[in-house]
Amino acid sequence: MKAFWLLFLLSGCAGIDNSVLSDFEYKPIQTPEYEIATWQKITNPQNKNVHIYIEGDGHAYNAYGRPTSDPTPRGTFLRDLAQKDTFDNVVYMARPCQFIMDKNCTESDWTTGRFAQKIINSESEAIKQIAKNKHITLIGYSGGAMVSGLVIKQHPEFKIDKWITVAGVLNHHKWTQYFGDMALSESLNVESLPNIKQKHFIGGKDKTIPYNLAKQWANQQDIILIENATHDNFGKIDLFK
Repeated sequence: MKAFWLLFLLSGCAGIDNSVLSDFEYKPIQTPEYEIATWQKITNPQNKNVHIYIEGDGHAYNAYGRPTSDPTPRGTFLRDLAQKDTFDNVVYMARPCQFIMDKNCTESDWTTGRFAQKIINSESEAIKQIAKNKHITLIGYSGGAMVSGLVIKQHPEFKIDKWITVAGVLNHHKWTQYFGDMALSESLNVESLPNIKQKHFIGGKDKTIPYNLAKQWANQQDIILIENATHDNFGKIDLFK
């Protein structure tokens, strides 16, 4: 029944590579705001550490710059990174309204309000249920970097030992101003980075998060420039070196 439900859930997302993460179990997590889709590989529950990957903004806008009706990501970049992670305990976590169109979902949840407090609350609650008392390495991709940063800032009680971002947005005010885009008026911003061990991987050919912009919001010693990487293709990178 679970396998059938997963197939049904994903089949509604047209044009998506629906390959399931092998060795991962699909586990939706109910929070007060939204139901969050997660895939979990917990092979050693006794290990007091877990890697949690937070998805980017997904298919928020179409090719004409208009909001979509389903923000589920069409690419598998972050899922592939999670798949390749050989650590004992690994979790891939979607953003609200990705894969599961919850009854509370509205268009603003993946557009102007993608970093709103209710979004951060739901992701934080999902992380709390996943990690329990485990130590966490938090990995955020694209807009998931902003989400992960806000989670860290708002929840010092979480045992987050390391923060890693890939092609990450860490200041959406500067990001939208840089491109002349509409401000994310309903969203929170990371005004200052948390005081935690961190790495920020930036692509030298990333047109979505250009290096010249990214270096304005992170400390130079924490930035790792991958010269030939684009926004969704970093080649064979080792996040944990």
